[in-house]
Amino acid sequence: MLKGIELPELSRRILADKAQKRDYIAPAHRLEVHPSPGGAILLDVPDHGSFPLQPLTHRQLSTFTNVPAQYYDRLMDNEPDLLAMNINRHLSRMTDKKRLIRTLSGYARALLSNSYQRIDHDEIAEVVLPVLQNLRGVKIVSAEITSSRLYIHFVVPTIEGEVKRGDIVQAGGIVSNSEVGLGSVRVDGLTWRLMCLNGAKTSDSFHRSHIGRKVEDSEELWADDTKQADDKAILLKVRDMVTAVVDETRFRAQVAKLKELADPSQARIKGTITQAVEVLADKVGLSEAMRPSILTSLAEGGDLTAWGLVNAVTAQAHNSTNYDDAVELEGVGGKLINLPANDWREILQAA
Repeated sequence: MLKGIELPELSRRILADKAQKRDYIAPAHRLEVHPSPGGAILLDVPDHGSFPLQPLTHRQLSTFTNVPAQYYDRLMDNEPDLLAMNINRHLSRMTDKKRLIRTLSGYARALLSNSYQRIDHDEIAEVVLPVLQNLRGVKIVSAEITSSRLYIHFVVPTIEGEVKRGDIVQAGGIVSNSEVGLGSVRVDGLTWRLMCLNGAKTSDSFHRSHIGRKVEDSEELWADDTKQADDKAILLKVRDMVTAVVDETRFRAQVAKLKELADPSQARIKGTITQAVEVLADKVGLSEAMRPSILTSLAEGGDLTAWGLVNAVTAQAHNSTNYDDAVELEGVGGKLINLPANDWREILQAA
């Protein structure tokens, strides 16, 4: 897993971003875009100013106005005035819709439904960090804020097990959240492997989509007491799940499952390792480009069991330059652990 940033830096960035966030509600037909002299596309929000669009916001605007992404991008690069004309014509016809415009440091970072429930990173941190401090011996092993999400990986070293001799795993969890419409509020269990400092998500999970009541104007967005009441139930569930995902009974059941995957008498590759990787990758949707690296990791690890295959996949998180992608690989590791026996049989016998 990528290291990310230390907890003090995470806290500093969360607080700095909180001070720079502004959200607005506007009728879609009153929104307009126009190119700046420098070529950037700006979004005009009535009564609040103009904001440069970030890449995600361009994609969300493309989807909202039904302008195909490839056409949108080509116009943005070559004919920004024509793009603005296209977008504005579509927006002008949307007299029955409203949009939530989320801004940060003067940039429009998301264009969302006005029923989007804003659960922000600072709220998550305020709930999660005190709970983590009360878990005996807890370690934050990785944390990050990307343009898409907040992540906090934690491990409880006092809850550990041995998959096979010398191969120790510990109980942990991943808290994640998106403020820009790219994912739910989530708490996932994490099995943390000390041998390579990689993790795989477990099947223990809480997630809640950002869907709430419709907000009709910006004044309602700024009503903190209303927002806190709307958010309270979700945040309480997040708090409870942080503790639940490191429940020792659940962890022991997970370790038992891992031992089965690591048992050469039950789960050894009987076909060829190349075909095993190909079939595995097809089942969980891994790209063609990633397969040679998985094969290399499997060969270098020397463990030709299902457990070895799982670790060959999660090892790719160390090679990723993108934190979101590295976390996605932890999720793939979890999917592999929970594959049905018939799927594992097909992988291990592939020739």
